[in-house]
Amino acid sequence: MSQIVPFLIQHGYTLLFFWVLAESMGLPIPSVPLLITVGALAGGGDMNLLLGIGVAVGAAFLGDLFWYFMGWRHGSTVLTRLCRISLEPDSCVRRTENLFARFGARSLLVTKFLPGLGAVSTPLAGITGMGMPRFLFFDGLGILFWAGGYALLGFVFSRQLDRVLDYALGMGRTLLVLVLGALSVYILRKYAWRRRFLRQLSVARITPEELKRKLDAGEDIMVIDVRHALDFETDPAIIPGAIRIPFEQMEGRTDVPPGREIVVYCT
Repeated sequence: MSQIVPFLIQHGYTLLFFWVLAESMGLPIPSVPLLITVGALAGGGDMNLLLGIGVAVGAAFLGDLFWYFMGWRHGSTVLTRLCRISLEPDSCVRRTENLFARFGARSLLVTKFLPGLGAVSTPLAGITGMGMPRFLFFDGLGILFWAGGYALLGFVFSRQLDRVLDYALGMGRTLLVLVLGALSVYILRKYAWRRRFLRQLSVARITPEELKRKLDAGEDIMVIDVRHALDFETDPAIIPGAIRIPFEQMEGRTDVPPGREIVVYCT
């Protein structure tokens, strides 16, 4: 533990670049603690604040550009790939779509501050056809606010953080065990919750082939397309006979008859 600070001083910029790049590529490894630490070290004169912010901005921008082009070229299948490496994909995609529908490109100013939304917002910008100049402006500004804000926070409170760090270093291996234990519990809890959620879904699922056989046989089935408006705009095809009711509008609908077999589908 006593080697952490010298290591950060010597390799901090390199570590910061690859750590932020990994997070922007979708890995669930938060960069905020590292940004605050870099700011605190800059406050003590051990690192350069502007250089640290510049490195973080450059790394995040590279990752965001990659996902923007992936979304623009491959469409909604990119979100499926992101979901495979995210700990909380089942809600973050929908929350990001809602944010995009309400604020458009301006949502890129805040998505970096919201856990789980940053990695989804950039491919969604490409999927929805947001223009490159508009994306570069709002995404770049959002990254600057995010990286600069947390680094400045560490810079301003560098003295207080120095005391915390000195205390943490004094705990030695005990702190390392506590941190790793808390992180493990968090990841396992998220994983267990998601596995339970997926098991609940699997009970009530129906394959496209099974649905087609039921429809061809003339069974009384109501098919509802609950896709978000952004998903529908990018792919307006709909199952013949299905009705459009966005998921957020399902509650309280009187035109969904009780007792009838209902099949809903989304992206």
